[in-house]
Amino acid sequence: MSKTTQIIERCLALYEDLDFTAARQWKDAEQGRHVIGFLPIYIPRELIHAAGMLPLGIYGGGDQMEVIQGDAFYQSYICRIPRSTMELSLTGRLDFVDGMLFPSICDVIRNLSGVWKLTQPDTYVRYVDVPQNYDKDIGGKFYIQEMRELMEGLEGISGRKITDEALLESIKLYNINRDLLRELYRLRAVVPWNIPVSEVYLLMRAGQVLPVEEHNEMLEEYLQAVSAVDKPRRDNVKVVLNGMFCEQPPLNLIRSIELAGCYVVDDDFILVNRWLRENVLETGDPLQNLSDAFLEHSTRTSATYEPCEELKGSQLLEAVRKSGAEGVIFAAPSFCDPALLEKPMLEDVLNKNGIPNVSFKYAENTGQMQPIREQAGTFADSIKLWS
Repeated sequence: MSKTTQIIERCLALYEDLDFTAARQWKDAEQGRHVIGFLPIYIPRELIHAAGMLPLGIYGGGDQMEVIQGDAFYQSYICRIPRSTMELSLTGRLDFVDGMLFPSICDVIRNLSGVWKLTQPDTYVRYVDVPQNYDKDIGGKFYIQEMRELMEGLEGISGRKITDEALLESIKLYNINRDLLRELYRLRAVVPWNIPVSEVYLLMRAGQVLPVEEHNEMLEEYLQAVSAVDKPRRDNVKVVLNGMFCEQPPLNLIRSIELAGCYVVDDDFILVNRWLRENVLETGDPLQNLSDAFLEHSTRTSATYEPCEELKGSQLLEAVRKSGAEGVIFAAPSFCDPALLEKPMLEDVLNKNGIPNVSFKYAENTGQMQPIREQAGTFADSIKLWS
């Protein structure tokens, strides 16, 4: 078995483990350890790490879980991730988590924080707001205060003061993680036939359940091992996936897109790993550094305010050009208001720039694989024939 296969098989096991065994084992390995769960799409994980705790990304139950109890808390006409996340909680799969953070994404996730307080009254719960005004004197001050309040809550759980030194050290470790992921994405755009999108996705998911130190080692080993790989090159079309920033697609859907004749060379999976497009400054005031990085280097999605209409779609265009993509596939979860409302605007930007695009919807438990594979395959063929 090759080294890359070993790494990806471990990532797959972590992905399929809805009991979060790795996180439980980390907590049980040493007395006084704590685990803080968070929903997509962005949390300053450096604060959790600096408190000596494990940040645990919660992305719903995927296509392995039947939602029964969770359906009692949410309507059927909203996305599935809150219902399956509630199912994880109500079935005891998250009973080891000491706190839950709910980032500012949409009304559904904000309301999920309130439901969590009702059903898990003994668990620390916080709705983490982020600035919509990117002026340092307004949004910057707001975000620093928000992080200070979050730090106080985390310190109350851990009983450990988060010092500037500890936070700067955490920033360094996550900067290493960001560097490694940038190299992974850069290399995939160059030789996508050697690095399947499914492997990239599983590596990204592994970073949500492992300590950052261990994830860094995994990424280093994978990059070293994959450099010796030389797989056959297919006549596939390079595409960018967009719209998967919150509720995640089934793994088989991701594989189906590539099998249909598409090399996925960029995406918006697991954005917490790549949210900051530049590294955070590692000296000085760590909270100021985290705030500045958020204001100046954030990834823009439909879940964030776009202060200038002319900038709409600019990062997507940059991703297309930087990766050498020949088209864009919009893949939004069913009933995801932010993604579905933004899609026509992004399509307009792409059409004005002559970039082929196509779209479909999915849910985390079903992707109608065959129709999507046929649609993606037809899209790839049309680019080969007419672009």
